[in-house]
Amino acid sequence: MNTFTLIVIAVVLLIIAAKGIKIVRPWEKGLIERLGKYQRTADSGLTIIFPIVEKMQKVDMREQVVDVPPQAVITKDNVAVDVDAVVYYEVTDPVKVTYNVANFYLAATKLAQTNLRNLIGDLALDESLTSREVINTKLRQILDDATDKWGTKVTRVELQRIEPPSDVTEAMHRQMKAERDRRAMILEAEGAKKSAILKAEGQAEAIKKVADADKYKKIAIAQGEADAIQSVYNAIHKGNPTNDLIAIKYLEALQSIANGTASKVFLPYEASGVLGSIGGIAELLKEKVTPTKKKEKETA
Repeated sequence: MNTFTLIVIAVVLLIIAAKGIKIVRPWEKGLIERLGKYQRTADSGLTIIFPIVEKMQKVDMREQVVDVPPQAVITKDNVAVDVDAVVYYEVTDPVKVTYNVANFYLAATKLAQTNLRNLIGDLALDESLTSREVINTKLRQILDDATDKWGTKVTRVELQRIEPPSDVTEAMHRQMKAERDRRAMILEAEGAKKSAILKAEGQAEAIKKVADADKYKKIAIAQGEADAIQSVYNAIHKGNPTNDLIAIKYLEALQSIANGTASKVFLPYEASGVLGSIGGIAELLKEKVTPTKKKEKETA
């Protein structure tokens, strides 16, 4: 065997040895097959296999995403909407995801489209637009259960778009505008109502306060007059006035009345008694004056 042949054999052996050295990355798992049969799973790091006899297939264990393409879905109230979503998943068993399904990405996409169509079809348009979180949760649960035998776990599902036809969208916009206008009118009417009620209550309170003040004023004046009359009454009875004094006070009152501008003066019925007292006073004065005159004559 010449040198050239030895060199060729050495090179071939080196190439075969190099093919037997495999490096598995931290986020990967290596599936090693021997003569077409699964042998073992290699973790991250350096792995040696027998070339030609053994073969290694790497599986990415990181979380990945499936983009579900848009599709037309008929809602419960017969409205066609375009829906698309994204599905996030991670591989939990590299053996199952490799040997139990031929094309996991395609299988997950079709499964998501089918179940999304079923979920949206059970909801009316308004419900589908306002129930994104409910749809996401239900679809994630369905996909997670269905893909469990494929060695994957669906971590979350997100609806990207639920788009109704343009005419339906315009009708919804008009409906929303009408609803906002209606609520604005209701709020304005309620504001006017509350304002009128507060104004009426304010006026009623003001009237009540004025009435209370007027009542208090009248009560105070009446109380003052009553106290004054009581004081005069007590003073008169305490002074024990005679009929003569009463007659003089009556004459003074008549003088004040006569000084007025009236051409007629009406005297009360009780004036006859007072006039009798005046007559008595006149007789008394006459009796006092007569002796005085007699005495003056005698002296003269």
